[in-house]
Amino acid sequence: MTRDVLITISGIQMIDEDDSDVEMMVRGDYYQKNGKHYILFEEMMEGFEGKVKNVIKVSGRGIDIIKRGIANVHMQFEKNKKNLSCYTTPLGDMVVGIQANKIRINEEPDSLKVDIDYSLDVNYEHLSECSIRVDVQSCPQM
Repeated sequence: MTRDVLITISGIQMIDEDDSDVEMMVRGDYYQKNGKHYILFEEMMEGFEGKVKNVIKVSGRGIDIIKRGIANVHMQFEKNKKNLSCYTTPLGDMVVGIQANKIRINEEPDSLKVDIDYSLDVNYEHLSECSIRVDVQSCPQM
């Protein structure tokens, strides 16, 4: 895969009977080191000045999402294991609990797809069942 990539992150959050969809597409950087995939990109938080630098690390044992900037968190997705982290935002802090139920990783020469189904707790209360897809594609070389 090339270093310059197109990243599409889409997710569904089920709260009671309602669901909400989110999708984001951004250019970023990709590299592989010691058998792990690293995806790096920046995002803006709506309504706030400043950026959030994101690192997604994909390995055989799970996925880490690390955000640094006006929001800070290190979320770990490991199958059948609950992980807690402090999520710092401009509006305050919260404890986020993630229990990954299913993790699928599909590696191709010019793409990487990661699908995760997980339960989300916020401040020790179950909030929703969620799924997220990270789709990384090599950008065509000019």
